Formats: sequence, C-alpha cells, structure tokens
Amino acid sequence: MSIQKLQKQVDNWIQEHGVRYFNELTNMAILSEEVGEVARIIARRYGEQSEKESDATKDLGEELSDVLFVVLCLANQTNTDLEKAFNKKMEIKTKRDKTRHLNNSKLNEK
Repeated sequence: MSIQKLQKQVDNWIQEHGVRYFNELTNMAILSEEVGEVARIIARRYGEQSEKESDATKDLGEELSDVLFVVLCLANQTNTDLEKAFNKKMEIKTKRDKTRHLNNSKLNEK
C-alpha cells in the first residue's frame, strides 16, 4: 500500500472514529511515548537488559504500527505528503551515501 493511501486510511479513521486529530503537540508527545515502548521491547528482547515477564508478550509489530499511525497523523495535520518527502529523502541519502557505508570499515568488521 502506498504511503498516500496509508495517510488517507488514517484520515478516514480519524473522521469516522477519532472525532478529530489531537493537536500536533499532543501527537508529538504520543509519538515519543510510542517510540519509548518500541525501545523498551528492543532493549529487553534484543539488547542486554533482561526481559520482564510483563514484556514477554508485547508485540513489536503492533508497537511499530502505533509509531507509524502517529507519524501519519502528524503528516496529515501538517499537510505533509509523506510519500513525496520519503522519496526525496531516499534520493538524497542515495546520492550522499552512495559509497559511504560500503567504505566504512566499522560496518565490514565481523
């Protein structure tokens, strides 16, 4: 599904079920909270922290989807065409980093 379609799907959901968008500052705080939940799972499941029993059933995909949902809300609220912006960013990164990572000895260490 295209990012534009995802943005439209979120907007439709907000109009039908969400009453209205939370303001941008509230959504920024919610985004921070959701990223924190992702970080908690990653740190415990893949990092060096031990996983608490209460965290063992947390679904990383669901938490990442929460992050995506709020990002899409913020894009809609700020009239940002996220697909266009993402494509532009990929062009910039590709041009800028074409050989940068390939030549990074740190990445080639095993």
